[in-house]
Amino acid sequence: MKIFDFQSTTAIQRLFLLRTIAIILQLSSVIAISLIMSLQIPLLPLLIIIAIETAFHLLSIFYFKNRTANHKGILIQILADVTFLTILMYFSGGATNAFVSLLLMPIVIAAVSLPTRFLLLISVSSVLAYTGLLFNMPTHSMHHMDMSNHFIGMWANFLLSVIVVTFVVGAMANAITSRERLLAAQREEQLRKEQLLALGVASSQVTHQLATPLGNLQLLFDELIEDYPNDQAVLSMQHPLKQCTSQLGYFRTLATSIRENKTEVYVIKELIEQLRDCVQLNFPNVNLNIILDDLLEQHKIEADAMLLPALLNLVQNAVKANEDNNSQDIELNAYIHANALNIKLRDFGRGISTKQISLGQQLVKSETGLGMAVLLSNSSLERLGGSLKLYNHTKQGAIAHVSLPTV
Repeated sequence: MKIFDFQSTTAIQRLFLLRTIAIILQLSSVIAISLIMSLQIPLLPLLIIIAIETAFHLLSIFYFKNRTANHKGILIQILADVTFLTILMYFSGGATNAFVSLLLMPIVIAAVSLPTRFLLLISVSSVLAYTGLLFNMPTHSMHHMDMSNHFIGMWANFLLSVIVVTFVVGAMANAITSRERLLAAQREEQLRKEQLLALGVASSQVTHQLATPLGNLQLLFDELIEDYPNDQAVLSMQHPLKQCTSQLGYFRTLATSIRENKTEVYVIKELIEQLRDCVQLNFPNVNLNIILDDLLEQHKIEADAMLLPALLNLVQNAVKANEDNNSQDIELNAYIHANALNIKLRDFGRGISTKQISLGQQLVKSETGLGMAVLLSNSSLERLGGSLKLYNHTKQGAIAHVSLPTV
């Protein structure tokens, strides 16, 4: 048998559950007081108010069945509870009602569900409701029983309770919410680090496993080139083998640099020129339009060997995005803002979807892959104290916005 998990429900669902219980208790109390205890209360007005509250409750449940309640929606619901409770108290003794302190309940609910400004609004509404009930008490309650000082004292006690609940409970709820957000962010960061570690381990294993067969192919090629120096099939193997050997050596250099935590200071213009050369080498058909700020000459950045591959990964993604739109243009805009190097890399593709906005933060499955290149680029940039943001251009294509601190 599945036990109801109160913590797994949303704020609006918890509010509806508490209101359902409240309506049942209200109806039971009114019937019990009128029939069993034989006390004189305006039965018909109270039943009409409870009926209206029930109708409002059912309409609210139906309205939020397929909708997500925002803070304003919850605020309206809690203000409605304050209103219904105040009217019930008005017809059943006002401030002399023993249950008048229930006006604190909406404040408690607001303290754990709403921002501070909305919590203050609920608190003020409850205090005004209690004050209105105090000034509209029956005359005999104030004079015949000579209880005016007692009721004013109850009002003062209620006001003090409201202040305590508003500030103490509200502060505790905000602290708990902030801690939960921090823990959630840490869990996501830990998961991302585990994914990156798994990718790193897999890459190292593949590189290690490729080294031996690549060495064997190189030996075989050396023998073939000696026996058949003019054979076109043999000659066509030379460039791919050289590329594989070069990339394998480059990967080992990167791994050593990361392991030893080696960094160097880059002149920004020289870094952009290196990136331009890599783009021309790897994507000769791409038209890379570079726009540089004059302030770049006055700044430098400190980075490791993974910076250039991280930027090249973003260029590769831009090239893939352009292929979907039969475009060859890529725009790179580099400038200095707030003591940081900003690089905006724009493609002229079809843009990115809402799902792809989270690329770089987590693996996102799509027709073209899992976004591992962007994830690795973002990880490299964050390790250097930078950041990566993806968003669509106002006219066409998408922008990868890189920010790195200058030295």
